[in-house]
Amino acid sequence: MIACRSLFRVNLSAGESSITCCARSKPLLYFQNHKFWHSFSCELKMDARKGGGDGGGGKKRTNVTQTWRAVSTQPKGDGERAKLKNPLGEVHHAISSATSIAKCESSNSEISNEPVGPDTHLVIEGGKIDVSLDKNLMTPEKHRISMEIGASLMRFVKGKWGITQEKLEAENGIKIIFPTSRQEDSIIIEGNSVESVTQASEKIQSLIDKTVNSRDFDYSHFVSLPLAIHPELVKKLLNFQNTVLGIAASDQHSTASKVPVKLEGEKSDAQDKPNVISSNIPLASYHPKEPKNPASETSSKLAELGIEKSIFINPKTFHLTVLMLKLWNKERVKTAAEVLRSVSSKVMDALENRPVLIGLKGLDCMRGSLAKAYVVYAPVEEIGGEGRLLRACKVITDAFVEAGLVMEKDAQQQLKLHATLMNARHRKSKSRTRNVDSFDARPIFEKYGSEQWGEYPIRQADLSQRFVYDDKGYYHCCASIPFPESTEVD
Repeated sequence: MIACRSLFRVNLSAGESSITCCARSKPLLYFQNHKFWHSFSCELKMDARKGGGDGGGGKKRTNVTQTWRAVSTQPKGDGERAKLKNPLGEVHHAISSATSIAKCESSNSEISNEPVGPDTHLVIEGGKIDVSLDKNLMTPEKHRISMEIGASLMRFVKGKWGITQEKLEAENGIKIIFPTSRQEDSIIIEGNSVESVTQASEKIQSLIDKTVNSRDFDYSHFVSLPLAIHPELVKKLLNFQNTVLGIAASDQHSTASKVPVKLEGEKSDAQDKPNVISSNIPLASYHPKEPKNPASETSSKLAELGIEKSIFINPKTFHLTVLMLKLWNKERVKTAAEVLRSVSSKVMDALENRPVLIGLKGLDCMRGSLAKAYVVYAPVEEIGGEGRLLRACKVITDAFVEAGLVMEKDAQQQLKLHATLMNARHRKSKSRTRNVDSFDARPIFEKYGSEQWGEYPIRQADLSQRFVYDDKGYYHCCASIPFPESTEVD
């Protein structure tokens, strides 16, 4: 599609007329991200005298000089031809990919690439007439809206190999523009009409609502009661982890210590019977067996149990979980932080403005059995048994539910405070064994089933962000409220 402006000038003199025609085009601003224009300029001189000429014997000379620029091959719309009636007759001016001008005398041509407007101006010796070629020659107006969906949800709008994005664009006649930074939460929907843009945004919102309620979209934040702030507890957890990972080695050493004793006894029995060996039997010498690598035997034993380091909770992130949240954009994170801060006084009232302590004792299995465990944790009990901590947690949970920040299925669950020590979901191993998810926790329970982990005060409640950590190794804190201070020193 080409937008152009044509300029006609007719000079009337005694028997001679000259018509100057200059067509200037306007660049197309949006034509597949490229700019095209077409320019054509020529000057026509025609002899109006009867049998006139300049000594050419009445013959009219034809000399045409044309200069062209690259043009778009997009079909033109209606109304791109302007007509003018004057005393010399009707002059038709049209621009096309092929132009033939005959029986005219041309002078030097001049090209102009100056962008101009869509209107046509026709000038005739002393007068100016404005003639509109086509009001629709300009590129259709673009409609845009910015939609905040959250950086973590971008991949669901794109879909695998971009299939979801392509489908949305084709069905609605729009274009989805994603941000270049992974920190941005908004996308831009661009279309030729308000209806197409609105319809596309509604479909994207429906897709987001379905995604956030599915298991494919993981939790991003949670309300935590930090326990990693107690150094002596962190030290105990490190010792627990190292000991469990060395259980197989300890078992192997105890077995190996029995083997030489048995062999030594057999050797002494053989010395009591020296006549068993005959001199006629040839003696053969064998290379001594190389001792097995204890580290490889330990790894083999751990693999059989389904235990590896990745399923242990990092002691620096040790905590109690109050509530899991899916906060997929900055606005929801901001709202969640405000909600937590707003209930600070109510939490203090639930705690009766007194410090609260918890005790950790023994081990328990949340899912499966000891032979096929998925989560191993230390049970939590409130010192004094008054239930103040649970009441405070309920105040926090109710506030988030009322704000609409909790998934429906999570809002219906009853809180069970526990301190997770091992979780099979954190497994990083890619190997496929019979215990790909679960692990055998029986050796662990034999040693730590009645472990006294200690008593510790709860000092605060944090809105924590998963997979992001501070300089101490704990989860990034988006907001925090204090609990009553304890007078005891850890």
